[in-house]
Amino acid sequence: MIKKSLLGLLLAVVVLVAALAINTLRKGSRQLDVPPIAVLQIDEAGAAARLGEAVRLRTVSSRDDAALNADQFLQLHGLLQARFPKAHAALKRELVGDLSLLYTWEGSNPKAQPILLMAHQDVVPIAPGTEGDWTQGPFSGLVQDGFVWGRGAWDDKGNLMAQMEALEMLVASGYKPERTVYLAYGADEEVLGQRGAARIAALLKERKVRLDFIVDEGLLITEGIMPGLAAPAALIGIAEKGYLTTVLRMSATPGHSSMPPPKGTSAIAMMSAALKRIDDDQLPGGIRGVAGEMFATAAPEMSGFSRVALSNLWLFGPIVQKQLEVGASTNAMLRTTTALTIVNAGNKENVLPGRAEATVNFRLLPGDTKDQVMERLKAQVKDATGSDKFELFALPGAVDASKVTPTDSAQYRLINKTVREVFPGTLVAPGLMIGATDSIHFGEISDHIFKFSPVRAKHEDLPRFHGTNERITAHNLVELIRFYHRLLTEGAKAPQS
Repeated sequence: MIKKSLLGLLLAVVVLVAALAINTLRKGSRQLDVPPIAVLQIDEAGAAARLGEAVRLRTVSSRDDAALNADQFLQLHGLLQARFPKAHAALKRELVGDLSLLYTWEGSNPKAQPILLMAHQDVVPIAPGTEGDWTQGPFSGLVQDGFVWGRGAWDDKGNLMAQMEALEMLVASGYKPERTVYLAYGADEEVLGQRGAARIAALLKERKVRLDFIVDEGLLITEGIMPGLAAPAALIGIAEKGYLTTVLRMSATPGHSSMPPPKGTSAIAMMSAALKRIDDDQLPGGIRGVAGEMFATAAPEMSGFSRVALSNLWLFGPIVQKQLEVGASTNAMLRTTTALTIVNAGNKENVLPGRAEATVNFRLLPGDTKDQVMERLKAQVKDATGSDKFELFALPGAVDASKVTPTDSAQYRLINKTVREVFPGTLVAPGLMIGATDSIHFGEISDHIFKFSPVRAKHEDLPRFHGTNERITAHNLVELIRFYHRLLTEGAKAPQS
């Protein structure tokens, strides 16, 4: 009897192993096979020096003060005109919302839908007290040791200047686009883009412009970041998470700390209970949607257990999800995230405050809506405090997640192909943009919006984003120029009828 049970168990194990192996092997590569293209010659030193000039301009934006550093933005506009004269002679230039730029390069075929490239002029400030931690000055724009150093070198003046470099070369060569090409350079992306990108999108909509595709900043070319993947991986953002900031206010009777109210009824106690509930009971996650498509595309390129596990999520799904939830960035791909960001209550040690206030920020997964999250939040607070006597409201600027751009489209194939041509050996997969970009405002005028920056990044580079020692290699800057040159050359062609 025992022998039969062991044989049955052994047979079950063999069948399971065979099923895992077959399922893993039958999921072949989804990578495009593209022929090599000639390497476009670029003046690397000149391009790096011009980016350095742009970095030296302190274009820090403000949500509340639209005129902050206006002189620096205007100097950047002048720099673009001076360094790219041929492009400025060929393209129409418009100022939108005082400091944002919209360029139009008229195509020869008015029936072909136009395309749009995006970047932003503004940068985030330097964290106070960290200036001395920089290897080079944060606004030095210094070109040294093969890098362009300074705030904006990566986010996002590198993309902006690379696009202008590519345009200058194309105009100088006599190239004429068949599709009309737009370029949109907002001046307030880092503070949600209401004065810049939102107005540019509204202006194009008013002009009845419908865009074939849009490419904005976004996900990167990662190296050594995804476990089990040896080759560089370019993640093309096909969707962007929504943004919702809520404010919760609790009120109670103020009084002397020597005579506190019953347990759990002070403003701080009720707020603490509510915040604990909100933090403990976050929205459910899962390997589905864009995250599911990303891992399905990456799995055949992986080695070892990573490939087996991701190719057989029917068995290993819970294990993989648990591992992904440990990392902040990978967890954010799986769910609408909840972040407790600001708490204020009280101003004296012996006084019970009459009000406590907290700010909670949500980044919405496609499929979850602002209204759904607000209703869930109300129920959580009511349940945690046993009361419905609280204030809850959303701050301005809330937006639902973007539409998901289909990966079976000609537009996605073009971006995919361009990456494979300019970055040979790089794997391409769709991904979810977990941060906010200006392109979120353009959903009404295009169904194909891509969030991708052809910037190479290793694990140690990620803290540089909005952090200390932001930089980009001069060689990578050249690759950015080649990418945009190729994308414009191929993407501005009218479709064949």
